[in-house]
Amino acid sequence: MPETIYARSRPGRCGLRVAPDAPPVDLPAEYLRDGIGLPEVSEPQVVRHYVELSTLNHHVDRDLYPLGSCTMKYNPRVNDEVAALEGFAGLHPEQDDDDVQGALEVMHELESRLAVIAGLDAVTLQPAAGAQGELLGLMLARAWFDARGETGRRRVLIPDTAHGTNPASAVIAGLEPETIASGPDGRVDVEALRERLGDDVAVIMVTVPNTLGLFEDRIAEVTEAVHAAGGLCYMDGANMNALMGQVRPGDLGFDMMHFNLHKTFSTPHGGGGPGSGPVAVRDFLEPFLPAPRVVRDDGRYRLDRSGDRRIGPVHGYFGNFGIYLRALAYVDRLGAAGIRRASAAACLAANYLAHRLSDTFPIPYGQRCMHEFVATAAPLREHGVRALDVAKRLLDFGFYAPTIYFPLTVSEAMMIEPTETETRETLDRFADALARIVAEAREHPERLREAPTRTPVRRVDEATANRRPVITVSPDAGA
Repeated sequence: MPETIYARSRPGRCGLRVAPDAPPVDLPAEYLRDGIGLPEVSEPQVVRHYVELSTLNHHVDRDLYPLGSCTMKYNPRVNDEVAALEGFAGLHPEQDDDDVQGALEVMHELESRLAVIAGLDAVTLQPAAGAQGELLGLMLARAWFDARGETGRRRVLIPDTAHGTNPASAVIAGLEPETIASGPDGRVDVEALRERLGDDVAVIMVTVPNTLGLFEDRIAEVTEAVHAAGGLCYMDGANMNALMGQVRPGDLGFDMMHFNLHKTFSTPHGGGGPGSGPVAVRDFLEPFLPAPRVVRDDGRYRLDRSGDRRIGPVHGYFGNFGIYLRALAYVDRLGAAGIRRASAAACLAANYLAHRLSDTFPIPYGQRCMHEFVATAAPLREHGVRALDVAKRLLDFGFYAPTIYFPLTVSEAMMIEPTETETRETLDRFADALARIVAEAREHPERLREAPTRTPVRRVDEATANRRPVITVSPDAGA
């Protein structure tokens, strides 16, 4: 570990000099403190300190980040430059509509583009994450059924290959989640679904492609069956990176869906935010979307709060505006043809990597996939090695680990998603590293159980680290 900034501190050292003739700062006494213990360091030391911190954790700018389901895409720097423009970054959410016409136009245009990509009629940008988008979708469904007098519809059918937040979203929305088992091919068992349908079913939530990286090739039958029973169809769009420009969820029969802008449209992702989970709906659900809505009248944009059937807002103000800017910059820069190429490249990369790894790890549901696939480390158990050990050892090779132990339908699961921006050479290096790790598991399994050994922090007790994290640095610490 490098020295902390405190260990580099020397009395009297300073990276900033205040001009002698600078006007005094008049602050209330309660804002002034003595002896707060800040390190005394030069400007270069401060810069180097933060550069060193940036290398202590793995990120997509360093190398492959194959975190399946989370879609850790490269974030183009031009998107950050757009979001940092003073006219956008300096806005306040309570400014008058006339003062923020550019910002409202950005929101209106992004909604329009997302509606086209979804094949649906209206979009709200309010949800701040995919899970909040799920919750909003279910709240819309409940409000729509209640308005129709169908208050008995409370069951939400969720395939076991759906994203893990789906059942929780249903419970929070006051609905009752019910798991639908997959068939032997890893897809929705349509016959089993038909047996569970009834006049108390409100919604089916389907992740397409599902968390095994498989396209639901009978999805039209699924949505038709649910509609015939009077229910609505919700698509979890977390895996939209495989579909954008290729197929529109509305054409598959879905009534509503959410996007993850922080997955599909290259906006920053991780650290608990900032996220964005816009929801797209068919026209009959639009009257229930949360206010305010961005509307355009006679060439002017405004925030419209009218509508007596709208559910309450799901986010303070209008969501994470900086993420909208980045997403719109990404969509407009690529255009329709570029978006289609991006999703095709993501699927090509995943299939290439699955083929390369087919002799290294079993892939229970076949090598053909969409943008991600799930391998299993179960055969390594005979050597006392688990998927967790493989993931930790990958860090020593300079790669981040894939998602492990999800989905639950695969034992010792490793969910791998390379995204569309990685080169063939990078994918080959990753495949070679995993092959070497498997060889080590057979010959020197202790290396995997002790990994990582080349990272700034070795393996930790993750349960304790989550429950009692140490989030401060002692000024007396030397390292």
